Amino acid sequence: MRFSLLLRRGFEFGEREVAHWFPGHMARGLKQMKAKLKSIDCIVEVHDARIPFSGRNPIFEESLGIKPHLLILNKMDLADLTQEKRILTKLKQQGIGNVIFTDCARDKNIKQVVPAITKLIGSSQRFQRAENAETCIMVIGVPNVGKSSLINALRRLHLRKGKASRVGGEPGITRAVLTRIQVSESPLLYLFDTPGVLSPRIESVETGMKLALCGTILDHLVGEDIMANYLLYTLNQQQQYR
Repeated sequence: MRFSLLLRRGFEFGEREVAHWFPGHMARGLKQMKAKLKSIDCIVEVHDARIPFSGRNPIFEESLGIKPHLLILNKMDLADLTQEKRILTKLKQQGIGNVIFTDCARDKNIKQVVPAITKLIGSSQRFQRAENAETCIMVIGVPNVGKSSLINALRRLHLRKGKASRVGGEPGITRAVLTRIQVSESPLLYLFDTPGVLSPRIESVETGMKLALCGTILDHLVGEDIMANYLLYTLNQQQQYR
């Protein structure tokens, strides 16, 4: 049987507004992060590798960008890694030169994280923390990208210990900035897990839709029907018909 597909050239979002999908600017969580900065040596930002250019919170750079920064693109097993070189090139053009792709569920590339952190801190000033032998890291990112999973993966690898931070398949598992969690003995390394903080300025409805499809917010806030419709549209654009 022969058939033809009539592909849409664009997606009609109607009158939908991103502001209705996202809770406030999550100022409380950001305020807690700022309060911890004096004891932090490096920022580790975790984001979803499927949407490396969409939905990263610019407020992180504005408020927390004074520290060395490592970007973890997690869930690499779900991403199109044939585009890895293009992704890294574009991120470098945006001033982000320290990037690691990971799959925290299977500990893929987790071994690269601590050496990268150590190198970043070693090439930067530690301000008043120069006398401290221990290293403290803050893990940040939008909801449900794998921040807690990264912490647990590091503990499995370096301490042979189990979960210290709750994980889940939906946003909002981590509610507050926690006390520090040890993830390595040599070097002595501690991490602060943080709640997911979304940007109050999502650039477009399409960006919001991509975040929703990656589980950043609960499906019912956006609408399961339009999410499924947009996913089918995207797959068709990429000629993925199965």
